[in-house]
Amino acid sequence: MKIDLSLFFFVEAIGTIAFASSGAMVAIKKRLDLLGVIVLGVTTAVGGGMLRDIIIGNVPPALFKDPVYVLLAFITVMLLFIIVRMNQEILAGRSIETYEKVMNIFDAIGLGAFTVVGIDTAVLSGYGDYDFLIIFLGVITGVGGGILRDIMAGQTPYVLRKHIYACASIAGAILYAKLMNCMNGNIAMVIGACSVILIRLLATRFCWNLPTATKN
Repeated sequence: MKIDLSLFFFVEAIGTIAFASSGAMVAIKKRLDLLGVIVLGVTTAVGGGMLRDIIIGNVPPALFKDPVYVLLAFITVMLLFIIVRMNQEILAGRSIETYEKVMNIFDAIGLGAFTVVGIDTAVLSGYGDYDFLIIFLGVITGVGGGILRDIMAGQTPYVLRKHIYACASIAGAILYAKLMNCMNGNIAMVIGACSVILIRLLATRFCWNLPTATKN
C-alpha cells in the first residue's frame, strides 16, 4: 500500500482541529480558566498520538519533534476560547443543545481521522504485517486523547459509557486494515475514516449503547 503523505497530513490536521475543539469545549463547560482550556484542548488533540508513539517506541513522541499539530491545536483552542468569551449566549439556553450536537460531530470527525492516521503511522513505522497491532494502535490513537481529556476533567471517560464510541473506532480500524492491501490506499483511508464517523453519528442519533450489567 502506498500512502499519500499530503492526504495523511490533511487527515491528521482535520483530526487535530476536531479534537482540539472537543477538548476545549469540555474545559469551557467545566468553567476552567484559559490555561485549563489550552491544556485540555491540546491534550485531546495530541494525546492519542503520544500514547501510540510510546507504545511503538517512537520516543520522544512526534509531537515534540515536529510540534506543528500542537501549534494547530493551540490556535484552534484560542480561537474557540475567544469566540465563546465574546458570545456567552453560546453556552446558555437553547444553545446548549447546539453545543452538544457540534461537540459530537467534532468528536466523530476526530475519532475517524485519528483512527486511520494511527494505522498509517504504524505501517510507516514498519509494523504493517501485524494486523492486531496496527488495529490496536489505530484505536488508541483515536480514543487516547479523549480518555486523557475526561480523566483530567474529572469525569468517567466518554469511551467507556456512551454511544458505541470505541466500538466505532474498532470497526473502522478493522475495515481500513483489510481494505488497505486490496485497493488504493487513499480511498481505503477515506472509507475507513468515514465508516467511523458514520457509526458514531448513527449511534448518537438512535441512542445505540452497549448493554450494562444493571438494567437501571
